[in-house]
Amino acid sequence: MTMKSDLERARLMLSSAVFPCFLLCFLTVTTAAPVQRTCTFPAIYNFGDSNSDTGGISAAFEPIRAPYGQGFFHKPAGRDADGRLTIDFIAERVGLPYLSAYLNSLGSNFRHGANFATGGSTIRRQNETIFQYGISPFSLDMQIAQFNQFKARSAELFSQFKIRSEREKLPRQEEFAKALYTFDIGQNDLSVGFRTMSVDQLKATIPDIVSHLASAVRNIYQQGGRTFWIHNTGPFGCLPVNMFYMGTPAPGYLDKSGCVKAQNEMAMEFNRKLKEAVINLRKELTKAAITYVDVYSAKYEMMSNPKKLGFANPLKVCCGYHEKYDHVWCGTKGKVNNTEIYGAPCSNPATSVSWDGVHYTEAANKHVADRTLSGLLTDPPVPITRACYRQ
Repeated sequence: MTMKSDLERARLMLSSAVFPCFLLCFLTVTTAAPVQRTCTFPAIYNFGDSNSDTGGISAAFEPIRAPYGQGFFHKPAGRDADGRLTIDFIAERVGLPYLSAYLNSLGSNFRHGANFATGGSTIRRQNETIFQYGISPFSLDMQIAQFNQFKARSAELFSQFKIRSEREKLPRQEEFAKALYTFDIGQNDLSVGFRTMSVDQLKATIPDIVSHLASAVRNIYQQGGRTFWIHNTGPFGCLPVNMFYMGTPAPGYLDKSGCVKAQNEMAMEFNRKLKEAVINLRKELTKAAITYVDVYSAKYEMMSNPKKLGFANPLKVCCGYHEKYDHVWCGTKGKVNNTEIYGAPCSNPATSVSWDGVHYTEAANKHVADRTLSGLLTDPPVPITRACYRQ
């Protein structure tokens, strides 16, 4: 056989091998699942407590005063922080305006959603008033009732109004099905439990607490809602307020980050039950896209590794005077050793995790948003901009 025929044979073998490979690659590309488009949410409807309240409790009772809101808004803005909350970063990420509080009757715009959260809210109704321990009368079932009324009333008003300017602050009925429904609630149920129950009693109530939240999701689903973004609860034992009157803790009372171990274990138990409920809801609500959001991990990161994230001592409160057993709360005045003290903010809130001992700073809220909205700490692991797709 000549050298020329050997070369021709080699070319033939090569071409016969390349063609199937090319065909396989072509078929692989053409049969791959289409890329999901970014979700377009026309509105956000939020349910929760002070972690996401954008003015509800201020409208219903006394307004939150300075120095709250001093950072981003440069004035009090109905938020328990120096600036934005995680819900504000959610709105920014999906390209919507900040949410008006449902309870705020002046200057509100509900065209792109409403916020039913109020500071001090619980999932289950509590038998106490806000003037006793700060628990809001607007528990989750009341927030859902308000949503139901809001949806029905807005439809009625939209049909009555004929002038465009009157309609422009109202939601469109067809957009409720396309809206994003967010939940951030449960922390205050644990707070009440720690104050009024034994550990075993509180643990025994968690399934019922979670079932009430699941019922709220079902109600909205029946109203047409399809996309749900549900936060778990944060590390309650890491709130500095828990250490204010603690004295010298017994060995093993605190974890390696200085947080109250038993309280964090209860928060994790709540989160386990919540995740189970979310899994069951996915099976039950067959057209819903439900995302479980692990804000606990995002918040605990700031406690366990603050320097890496740009924070100083995460247990030190930015706003207020808290020295030993003397406490003057953020924005208030009090006497310490017969001297009037003002609970002023720290000079650099951006390096603080805790704003006032109970609530987080804008910088901390931004960290939570950055870690969760990208899908890094969610189940399923999808960014919020693709949360409308059922996985």
